[in-house]
Amino acid sequence: MGKLSIINEFWQFLRVRKKWWLAPIIIVLLLLGILIFFSQGSAVAPFIYTLF
Repeated sequence: MGKLSIINEFWQFLRVRKKWWLAPIIIVLLLLGILIFFSQGSAVAPFIYTLF
């Protein structure tokens, strides 16, 4: 079981149960997580953390 199986299982959940409103929420959370992860050690970090 890898990371791709989790994505595949989530995709199947969305298709079967017609929960399309969950997709934008997950995408935004992933993008915010990526932004925080990559700006952690940079000079931009204090400005990112003030958003939260």
